[in-house]
Amino acid sequence: MGKLEAFALISFLCLSTAATAGWQEHASAFDAQRLSRLDESRAKGLDEATRGASAADLAAIHSLLDAQPVSGSLAGNWRCRTIKLGGLTPDVIYTWFRCRISERDGALFFEKLSGTQRMSGFLYPQDGDFVYLGASSVKGEKPHAYSGNGAEAGAAATPDDQIGVLSLLADGRARLELPYPLQESTFDVIELKR
Repeated sequence: MGKLEAFALISFLCLSTAATAGWQEHASAFDAQRLSRLDESRAKGLDEATRGASAADLAAIHSLLDAQPVSGSLAGNWRCRTIKLGGLTPDVIYTWFRCRISERDGALFFEKLSGTQRMSGFLYPQDGDFVYLGASSVKGEKPHAYSGNGAEAGAAATPDDQIGVLSLLADGRARLELPYPLQESTFDVIELKR
């Protein structure tokens, strides 16, 4: 192989690596494992909710979780609410707050902008959906960044780190599923409406 061919091969490999770089390069092993158990977390949280949630809550939960994903644009302003399944209580459905999905540093960025509990992070395309790597914070604090492999003092994770999957739904809503949150619940899902 000549120098020109070797250079072309090295360039191709470098470009291929950059093009396929994604959430896996930023996520901690702990969070990648949580994401691999998304279906398990959803099923367990739903089972726990079924044991004590009201019929109205279960209808809202199933409406969101049973909706089919589609492709389309996510950018823009949204109303959003958090739904917690299992854990400390069968379920909790919060009121509506403001969220936004915008472009930041060449990627999509999700933010929950109002309410006491805030969250934000980058969205990485995968299989028609987006993997969310973000962190929670509290109103008045500077938004926390996803720590990934930077958890302090040898911890596997920080309580603020979040990982999930964001899907646009056929009815125009979107959902952000968060498996095994580190606090309060077994499964969280954020419902987004325009």
